[in-house]
Amino acid sequence: MNWEQLPILQVILPLLSAPCCLLLRRSRWAWGFACLVGCLSFLIAAKQLHVVHNSPTGSISYQLGDWAAPYGIEYRLDRLSGLVLVVVTAIAAVVLSVSRRLLQGEVPEERHHLFFAIFLLCLTGLSGIVSTGDLFNVFVFLEIASLSSYVLISMGRDRRSLLAAFQYLVMGTIGSTFLLIGIGLAYMMTGTLNMADLAERLTMTLGSVYGEGASLEDPALPVNQTRTILAAFGFLTVGLALKLALFPLHAWLPNAYATAPTVVSTFLAGTSTKVAYYVLLRVIFTIFGLTFAFQQVGLQYLLTPLAIMAILIASAIAAYQADLRRLLAYSSVAQIGYLVLGLSFATHAGVTAGIVHLFNHALMKAGLFLVMGCIATRQTGLTLESIRGLGRRMPWTMAAFVVGGLGLIGVPLTSGFVSKWLLVSAALEHDRWLVAVLVLVGSLLAIVYVWRVVEAAYFQSADESDADAEVHEAPVGLLLATWVLLGATLVLGVYTDLTVGVAREAATTLLGGGS
Repeated sequence: MNWEQLPILQVILPLLSAPCCLLLRRSRWAWGFACLVGCLSFLIAAKQLHVVHNSPTGSISYQLGDWAAPYGIEYRLDRLSGLVLVVVTAIAAVVLSVSRRLLQGEVPEERHHLFFAIFLLCLTGLSGIVSTGDLFNVFVFLEIASLSSYVLISMGRDRRSLLAAFQYLVMGTIGSTFLLIGIGLAYMMTGTLNMADLAERLTMTLGSVYGEGASLEDPALPVNQTRTILAAFGFLTVGLALKLALFPLHAWLPNAYATAPTVVSTFLAGTSTKVAYYVLLRVIFTIFGLTFAFQQVGLQYLLTPLAIMAILIASAIAAYQADLRRLLAYSSVAQIGYLVLGLSFATHAGVTAGIVHLFNHALMKAGLFLVMGCIATRQTGLTLESIRGLGRRMPWTMAAFVVGGLGLIGVPLTSGFVSKWLLVSAALEHDRWLVAVLVLVGSLLAIVYVWRVVEAAYFQSADESDADAEVHEAPVGLLLATWVLLGATLVLGVYTDLTVGVAREAATTLLGGGS
C-alpha cells in the first residue's frame, strides 16, 4: 500500500464526515458515526507514526494535485508531527466515545448532530495544522479549529459560556491577525509559503547572520531585510503565544475551560494548546532556526521568565480556586509554562523534555477533565464544597483524580515525573540551578491545589441534607474512558521508550542534529 496517501486522508476523513452528521440528524446515529470517524482518524495517525518511525527518510510527503513543493501545497509528516497527531486523534477518539453521555443535560439532544459536526470540523483543523507543510495552510487550519472551538464553547449550559466564547473570539482574532501579518511579511521576503523552502530562503536572505560570529547589525545586510524578518518572527511568535495561552496572554483560557460543555473542555485541554506549541516549535526551529532565534534575537531572555512566571503564578492562583474546572484551567496555564521552559533552553535535552511533556500533559489533563465529567453525571456542583466526602461515594472516580493529580505534581512512576525529571536534567546540564529549583517549587505548589481536592473528597464529610449526598459511582463506560487516559500516564511513567524515544528523535530533527 502507498502510505504516502495517509496525510491527506487524515484531513479529508473528518472534513467530509462533518456534513454527514448534519444529514443523520438523530443524536445516536450522529454520535455513532462521529465515533467511527474518531477511531479511524486515530488508526491512520498511529499508522503514520509507525511508517515515519521506520522510514529511512523519517518523513512522509504528499503533494496536493501532484504539484511538487514549493509550487504546490505539501503535506508532510515527520516524527514530531506524527507524535502530536497521535495525541490529538487518540484524545478525540476517547472523548467521542463518551460524548453522548456527557452531553446529556448540557446540550439539548436536538442539537447533538450539530455538535458532532462542529467537533469533527475542529478535529479537521487540528489534524490539518499538524499535517501540512505549508505556512499559510497552518493559518487556514488554525482558523478552522478556532472558529469551531468558539462555537463548541458557546454551547455551554448558561450565558457564561457565551461570554467565554466571545472573550476567546476576541483574543483568538488578535492572535490570528498577528499570525497573518507574520506570514505575509515572511512571504514578502522569500516569495514562498512552504516551510522547508521558506527556511532555506530565509537562510539565503539573511546570509551571514546564520554564520558563526555574525550579528543582525552586519553592515553587509540591507536594513529593511533584517527588520522585516525580525518583524515577521515577532508577529508569528506573539500570535502563537496567544493561541498557546502563554502567561500573560492566557486570559481567554480559564473561562473557556470552566464554562464550556465537559466534552469540549476535555478535548481542548488535551489538544488545542498542544497543537499551538507544536506550531511554535516549527516556526522557531524549522523556519527561522536555532541560531537566528536564540543567538541573534535572544528569544530565551523573553521565554524563560514568562515560562517561570506561568509556572509559579498560575499554580498559586489555582491553589485559591473553589471551582474545580477553573482550578484545572489555571493548572493548564502552569503546565504550558513547563512546555515553553523546555523550548527556551534551546538544547536537545530541553526540547526533548518539552515534547515529552506535551504528550504526557495532554493525557493527564484530558483525563482530569473527564473526571469532572464523571462527577457532573451524578451531581450538580463542581466545587470543593460539593465534592466533600465524594471519595467514599465515587471511589473509582476520585482515585482517577488522585492518579492525574500525582502526575501533575510529578510523583515517581507517573508520566509527569518523567517530564519534570527531563526538564530539571536539562536545566542542570547547563548549570541553571535557579531554574531547576523554581521547577521544583512549581511542583510544591501543585501539591497544594491537588491536596485541596483530595482533602475535600477524602477527609471531609458530606452534608447529609444535601440532595447530592447519596450519589454513587459514575457510569462504567465513562469510568473506563477516564482510566484509559489516566492509566496510560501510569504506563508511560514506567515504560518511557515510546514518548522519550520519539521525542529525542524529533528534537534531533528540529535542532539539526545539534545537542
